[in-house]
Amino acid sequence: MIFERSAGAVLFYRNQVIEYLLLRYGAGHWDFPKGEIEPGEKELETVKREVWEETGIKDIEIIPGFRKRIHYYYRKSGQLVRKTVVFYLARSPTKNVKLSYEHIGYIWLDYENALKKLTFETAKETLREAHKFLIHTYNLKHSFKRLDNWR
Repeated sequence: MIFERSAGAVLFYRNQVIEYLLLRYGAGHWDFPKGEIEPGEKELETVKREVWEETGIKDIEIIPGFRKRIHYYYRKSGQLVRKTVVFYLARSPTKNVKLSYEHIGYIWLDYENALKKLTFETAKETLREAHKFLIHTYNLKHSFKRLDNWR
C-alpha cells in the first residue's frame, strides 16, 4: 500500500455573507484547495503554497484552532493508496481566483449551497466542522448570514 499526505484549506471570504471557495477538479468533483506535502515542508507551508498555486490567492489568514484530518483510499496505477489530508480554516483577502491547470472551475458559495455542492462526504463533514467552529469562535448567529459583529 502507498501512503500519501496532503494539506489544504477550507477557504472563506467575508463580506455581508460568508462564502466558501470550492474548486472543480478535472475528474469532475468539487472540493477544497489541497495538495501533497513536499519533503521538509510543514503543513501550514503546504496550505499556503497550495492555495496560491491552485487559486492565485496570497496572504491568506489561517484561523487558529481549527485542524481537521481526513483519510480515504483510492487506486493509483493499480495500487491501493491511503491518503491523509489535513485541512485548516483560512480567510481569503479576495474573491479573485486564477485557477491552476489542475482545475476546471471554481465557485464561491454560502454555507448551505457549498454543503450541497461538495462531492464527497468527508469534504461535507469538514465544512460542517469548520462552519460550526466559526460560529462558536466568533459568537455568530447560527445562520450567520450577517457578520456585523465580526472583528
